[in-house]
Amino acid sequence: MWRARLLIRHLILPILALILGEAAARSATPPGEALSPADLLMLGERARSGGRTNDAELIYRALISDHDPEIRAEARFRLGMILAEQRRYRDAASLFRALLDEKPTASRVRLELAWVLAQMGEEELARRQLRQAQAAGLPPDVAIVVGRFSNALRSMRPFGGSAEIALIPDSNINRATRAATLDTVIAPLTLDKDARARSGLGLKIGGEAYGRLPLAQDTALLVRGFGSGLFYGRGRFNDVSGSILIGPELRLGDDRVRPAGGLGWRSYGGLTYARTSSAAFNWLHPIGHRSQIITDLSATRATYPQNRLQDGSSYDASASIEHGFRPRIGGSFTLSANRQTARDPGYATASVAGGLLLWHDLGPATLYVSATYRHLGSDARLFLYPKTRTDNFVRVGSGISWRRLSLLGLAPILRIAYERNQSTVGIYDYRRVAVDVGVVSAF
Repeated sequence: MWRARLLIRHLILPILALILGEAAARSATPPGEALSPADLLMLGERARSGGRTNDAELIYRALISDHDPEIRAEARFRLGMILAEQRRYRDAASLFRALLDEKPTASRVRLELAWVLAQMGEEELARRQLRQAQAAGLPPDVAIVVGRFSNALRSMRPFGGSAEIALIPDSNINRATRAATLDTVIAPLTLDKDARARSGLGLKIGGEAYGRLPLAQDTALLVRGFGSGLFYGRGRFNDVSGSILIGPELRLGDDRVRPAGGLGWRSYGGLTYARTSSAAFNWLHPIGHRSQIITDLSATRATYPQNRLQDGSSYDASASIEHGFRPRIGGSFTLSANRQTARDPGYATASVAGGLLLWHDLGPATLYVSATYRHLGSDARLFLYPKTRTDNFVRVGSGISWRRLSLLGLAPILRIAYERNQSTVGIYDYRRVAVDVGVVSAF
């Protein structure tokens, strides 16, 4: 390590100085004495201001490995600004995030990161960085600039997307009961092995893509597509779904409104499980400088080719508030409700749920923990079972994403989750533990 550092300081960097035409500066340096990191920062700035950005980039990249954290921070910031000017937004964002890992209260850097994310089309992530910057406290003149930037924040990228791929060891891939028999109104029913809990290793593939067509100054046509798949060695448990939403995206002052209509499809075990058509409404509203509330409403019509008694409509409503507590800590709380109708009232249900999410930046990684509770009740009992269905569902989870190891915009992630659904109808009563090991979009 020390030999490599000596090589950089005493051989490579002086050569760079010569390449940059700084012969005069070198001649003034006593023989045998290497340029200091501060001298090299000055050379990099002269190269940048002189239009030699490639030379400046070489110097700043060498200084990123310096042992002095102040030198590293300054080199990362200057190089990030160069990359942002060159519209290499993803590379710039990576540098700004690495700098914030070491200096989480660097508000100027966080504001530059927010601007870069906005250029990438990551509006919600940009807004989060603004809230985190304001959580750290800003001088009045800077706060005014931030407010104007927040008001003018727009999703500029016309198209984009994200992807995830992971291996999932799962203790209960079909979310089924472990009981061998179920009580029915006729007699105890013996379940075959595929109707009982099965463990397995699955492959999860998911992603989304969007396209945005500007229609007016504060209006655009937004098209979004979503897809996910869980694949196991035995195809009868494969779960694949997809959907598309189309509608306008409206800017009303600080608010963002997205009404949309769409279609969806899901298959299970290679057979069509459901077809859906839906109408949705999404409203994002800032609250102060450090919080925002997101409201979602939707109405969906669903048909189930394998069981037409489930055909009906679903109505969903949710409200989520997100808050930045500190520069490295944030969280959200969500309340939701669902009403499902069906031809057979035994399949008709109503439910309410609450969820909590907390996240914490830990230098090169981000840690999160989450918890969800849902209570569900059916309108009537199913013909075969003696009791009306009542469920109490709990899910707790945690995960970590390593941004510092990101490659091609993807970052490694590890998640673990435990689910428990207690139900008065045995077939819906289950436990499950699952682990995700994979990669996701880094931003």
